[in-house]
Amino acid sequence: MLYWLVTSLTRAQKQVLFLLTDMAMVGVALVSALALNAAVNPDLPGLWQLVPLIAATTLVGAAASWYFGLPKFTLNAYDTRGITRTAGFAAVCAIAAVALNRVLSPALALPLFFNFALILVVLGTSWRLIARYLTLEIYRRGLNRMRVLIYGAGQTGQQLAVALSHDNKIDPICFVDDNPTLQSQVVAGLRVHAPSAIPEIIQRRSIDRVVLAMPSISQPQIARIAHKLRTIGCEVHALPSFAELVGERELRKSVTPVSLNDLLGRNRLESELPGVSHAYSGRRIMVTGAGGSIGSELCRQLIACKPECVVLVDHSELGLYSIEKELRELEAGMSIVPILGSVLDATLMARIMRDHRIEAVLHAAAYKHLPLVECNVLSGMNNNVIGTKVLADVAREAGVERFILVSSDKAVRPTNVMGASKRLAELVVQDLATRSTGTRFSMVRFGNVLGSSGSVIPLFEEQIARGGPVTLTDPKVTRYFMTISEAARLVLLAGSFARGGDVFVLDMGEPVPIKKLARQMIEGAGYTVRDDKTPDGDIEIEVTGLRKGEKLHEELLISQDMLTTPHHKILRAQEGFLSEFEIATALKDLRTAIAGLDETQARDVIARWVEHGEDASATGEVQRG
Repeated sequence: MLYWLVTSLTRAQKQVLFLLTDMAMVGVALVSALALNAAVNPDLPGLWQLVPLIAATTLVGAAASWYFGLPKFTLNAYDTRGITRTAGFAAVCAIAAVALNRVLSPALALPLFFNFALILVVLGTSWRLIARYLTLEIYRRGLNRMRVLIYGAGQTGQQLAVALSHDNKIDPICFVDDNPTLQSQVVAGLRVHAPSAIPEIIQRRSIDRVVLAMPSISQPQIARIAHKLRTIGCEVHALPSFAELVGERELRKSVTPVSLNDLLGRNRLESELPGVSHAYSGRRIMVTGAGGSIGSELCRQLIACKPECVVLVDHSELGLYSIEKELRELEAGMSIVPILGSVLDATLMARIMRDHRIEAVLHAAAYKHLPLVECNVLSGMNNNVIGTKVLADVAREAGVERFILVSSDKAVRPTNVMGASKRLAELVVQDLATRSTGTRFSMVRFGNVLGSSGSVIPLFEEQIARGGPVTLTDPKVTRYFMTISEAARLVLLAGSFARGGDVFVLDMGEPVPIKKLARQMIEGAGYTVRDDKTPDGDIEIEVTGLRKGEKLHEELLISQDMLTTPHHKILRAQEGFLSEFEIATALKDLRTAIAGLDETQARDVIARWVEHGEDASATGEVQRG
């Protein structure tokens, strides 16, 4: 009932109510002043003789209240300015009462009217403050307010608490501060607790959000505190000081985003690479691994080529749903077919290619996270090698025109299981290319793709957001980089350039030192690197040591024999391959190892058939026989 009354009154109705209340306060104040005066002056005239004076003063009070704009003050905005106007209103009423007293009633002493003015100031101010408190309580009880804990009881925290105390949707509950002298004190009406009490406070007081009000400490320190609080399960926000917000001090060090050209160590090539619409327009295309970072970008660029049909294959339900939804929004009228399944399912793959009359297969499905594949050798080999063999065989039997395998620079003299699985997949495709008369098989070899899942860029961004440290396996590590857009364009171009058995690579310039990349990203985020030269820096670069099977430097070519293509930035590698008998033997042994869950035998297959680097640790020490 009360909540309905508070929220249903119109602005005009509220102003009338405020005016009537001010008039009532004038009468109450004058009667109170008369009663106080009567205690020391028993000769005052009777109250009935003073009724005309009280009534006339009340009417004057109504006019004075409206003149000073008091009914137009909202309760929530009534502050020092409002109190000053209330004092003016009381003074005008007192002077008017003195004048009216000369003509409407027996003469009264001037001190009585002074008391009247003081009482009216107190009453005019008090009723508004009490009404504001009661109205806010009624209104807030009808709302589901966000409960906030403020971390930092300094000046910014106190200003925030005062500001939030007037907000109808947010309820400041308490402070937390590292300063022991403030703990257990009451600041800005809120109790201050120690940081150790945060988990208990969040649970007991049902805290929805923690606001960090500590602008004097560095951003990495704030990030570390925020990370710890998020692990408790509470939403965390950081706040600059109010002086910074209005420009009294520098808001924050200017942040310059790191140029992709700087990260790549060269100019981006998207504008230099030729278009591919002619090769895919009106065609029926299958993309495996369509929900991944490379596969999804392939799909986006394919849509621009206006194919007749795009079949999306992925075993990740979320990934497949996301890319299908995005593509349908981009091109509502195109035939887009989502297939939830694995490339290891030969029957399913054959049915898809037959039913949708597939003309080109872009095979991007693979396990590519190096440490995970190193720990899951059999799963990685099964998906990356056997899956490629199954899909390539089905494509040849279905009469698919082009089959493009997405490979990796880690396939060149690999020192880890993931790289070895990609090299074996290349050898499988090269073998089929030598024996296929209808399907043109080719491969594309990438460097590290900026922003793809599992790549170093998102990892560094996450570590910087947490306040560091940024982890680096070795100060000397270098990598080739390309953008997702470049990678997808290279795959599509490979399909149009392919003759059969080709290995295409992109001229990516010089490899990029990862330590330099880490420093660029830290400084680009507005922080400084903490090292021996700058011990007071924000974020440290921590060297963790090379992971099992990781190289210091990646390569793109097994041999240095290169052939030209129609574009000078795309190179065709001329490399050796295994015979049909050797491939058959390798696949037979690998299938036996997978069926028998024999990881050692799988590693022996790698060691025997894959050229590996000198520092190989994942593939064993057995040289290829």
